[in-house]
Amino acid sequence: MNRDQVKGAAKDTAGKIQRKVGELTGNENQQAKGTAKQVEGKVQKGVGNVEQALDRANKESRSQRTRNS
Repeated sequence: MNRDQVKGAAKDTAGKIQRKVGELTGNENQQAKGTAKQVEGKVQKGVGNVEQALDRANKESRSQRTRNS
């Protein structure tokens, strides 16, 4: 896992907790903030997934070029 994947997962989890606390206390503002943090975390994790896929593809491409040389 890369940094964006880890940070994204952490934000998603923190957002879930914040949203749930807002639900339990009836605080709609906390619910909204928690949901927003979850979305931010999911997006950041998605960016990390794309970065990882590109890195793997780049490594595979280099490996194939080395074998063909």
